[in-house]
Amino acid sequence: MTINSEIDRDRAPIRSMQIGFYATSVIFNLCLIAQLLTVGVAYFVNPGWWDIHVWLVRAYSGLSLLLLGWSFITPFSPQIRRLTATLPVLLGLQFCSIHLKSPLHLEVLHPLIGFALLYVSSSVVHRVWRSLSPTHQQNEQV
Repeated sequence: MTINSEIDRDRAPIRSMQIGFYATSVIFNLCLIAQLLTVGVAYFVNPGWWDIHVWLVRAYSGLSLLLLGWSFITPFSPQIRRLTATLPVLLGLQFCSIHLKSPLHLEVLHPLIGFALLYVSSSVVHRVWRSLSPTHQQNEQV
């Protein structure tokens, strides 16, 4: 057995964890996109879609905590970890902006926080994809 094959065998579980993280982050991102689309349909077409908008966030928000934990047990760059840690924080701010009434009317920040959440989620997907791509890995080894 060569040294390279031993190294590849040792990296296989780590790579599987990274691919699983990537797949989960893509699902999270797609749920965010679906939620954004449902709020648009609810506002402009049919208010009945509002229930789907609310159901979606309740269904996928736990993924942010799963991704956070996963990012700390899998070798990732500090930037991926920081971006992943931002997801549950932004979801918490989303919750607060809608459910905590204030004389400052912080609910007006809800859409902006939502767009920040989509941006961060998309950034996680993009950065993890780049870290998994063979081209990027070859550039790091050179």
